[in-house]
Amino acid sequence: MARLLILGAGIGGHTAALHARHKLNHQHEIVVISPNSKWNWIPSNIWVGVGWMKPEKVTFELAPVYKKSGIVFHQAKALSIHPEGNEDSTTPFVTIQYTSPEKQGQIETITYDYLINATGPKLKFEATNGLGPEKNSLSVCTYGHAADTASELQEMIGQMKKGEQKNFLVGTGHGTCTCQGAAFEYIFNLEYELRKAGVRDKANITWISNEQELGDFGIGGMHIKRGGYITHSRIFAESLFTERNMRWITRAHVNDVGEKQIAYENLDGESKTEDFDFAMLLPPFSGVGLKSYDKKGGDITDKLFAANGFMKVDADYTAKSYEEWKPSDWPSTYQNPDYKNIFAIGIAFAPPHGISKPMKSPNGTPINPTPPRTGMPSGVMARLVAYSIADMINGSDGPTHKASMANMGAACIASAGAGLFGGTGVTMTMFPIIPDFEKYPGTGRDLSYTSGEIGLAGHWLKHILHYAFMYKAKANPMWRVVPE
Repeated sequence: MARLLILGAGIGGHTAALHARHKLNHQHEIVVISPNSKWNWIPSNIWVGVGWMKPEKVTFELAPVYKKSGIVFHQAKALSIHPEGNEDSTTPFVTIQYTSPEKQGQIETITYDYLINATGPKLKFEATNGLGPEKNSLSVCTYGHAADTASELQEMIGQMKKGEQKNFLVGTGHGTCTCQGAAFEYIFNLEYELRKAGVRDKANITWISNEQELGDFGIGGMHIKRGGYITHSRIFAESLFTERNMRWITRAHVNDVGEKQIAYENLDGESKTEDFDFAMLLPPFSGVGLKSYDKKGGDITDKLFAANGFMKVDADYTAKSYEEWKPSDWPSTYQNPDYKNIFAIGIAFAPPHGISKPMKSPNGTPINPTPPRTGMPSGVMARLVAYSIADMINGSDGPTHKASMANMGAACIASAGAGLFGGTGVTMTMFPIIPDFEKYPGTGRDLSYTSGEIGLAGHWLKHILHYAFMYKAKANPMWRVVPE
């Protein structure tokens, strides 16, 4: 019997667990560790954040799903990985601390034969003074944050209906943030809700981001072929903002969030401020802080993890200039180079470098997006890593499947206003995710598979996919028909 231990039950970890259970017979054990009792379809937190959906529409309890699927579940957080075991045994194990009400705070160890790190990110609000729901800004990173943001929005709308003018600020709260797409969705849904409430004329809406240009999204932007012309996503994004009369500030590192004002530094090194009444600013990410120890108890965290806390995999981490970056730098099997029974997927793996061009202000402040690794790519990685591990358990010498972002396409539907007859969605596809300028000179991507459109059909499709992915995640009959 082999035991596959999965740390995290988000899109990556949960997907890996379901596929591994499908591939492996029940003499093998699959164990999932997650500090949360609920699964959250995070892309729909945007709609919770404007009040269009309630938290119960984007979540469900994990335990019943795992019970019917034959997967062991522990509501706990992982503290440390011991890939060499200890002086008493060479069997590797993970130390966990329970977060469930029944065993709150108890610490145990769980051995494993194979390990998938799918812990996702730590929301690093502390990187910026005053950032976050506990301080001076709002968030949609969790369903709880999003629900609080929706309440604040309703309060703003109530005051605007009384004639008050309000300043709305949406974007990234640090110079190295990675999740511009979520903020992009939120600002358009916010603008739509204000129009629907009849108070759009009372709102000044401003976007602030660490992107070099609008439409970068941490992927260096993309070129789109429309109407026989090739245009950059910057033009596409700027037209959307201009049509809705929204300002934008790019190349910005927010370094302080006060009660009603942010301070930021731009790429020219200038210090500026922006006033707000309502600020939804996303934080930068880091690894969750897992430690690692060798068999004698020595700290080997820097062997297993990069400095940012994300796990090292089969990527080329050699320091290179931007001009030397290659698609082949990116991992394909997500296997740790030192411990062949350990894998990391989704945000949990350490990228070799950014996708967007690195930038610094004259003061030395990094102001550029770090690479996104969520959603569809995370799900694809999870499925193929689960398949590789299942094959290794059944006798394969090593990983049998590859899922490099340099050879992977992605599709994204960004909500631009939630309404069955008045809403819109931006539908974007790209191939590959990591641009390859040798193969596709000038654009880095295949224009036949890279596109961008906006319309009501996009909203319908995103709404349908919300229910499809919730259905799939509950492991309901025929769940595998729904793609990652």
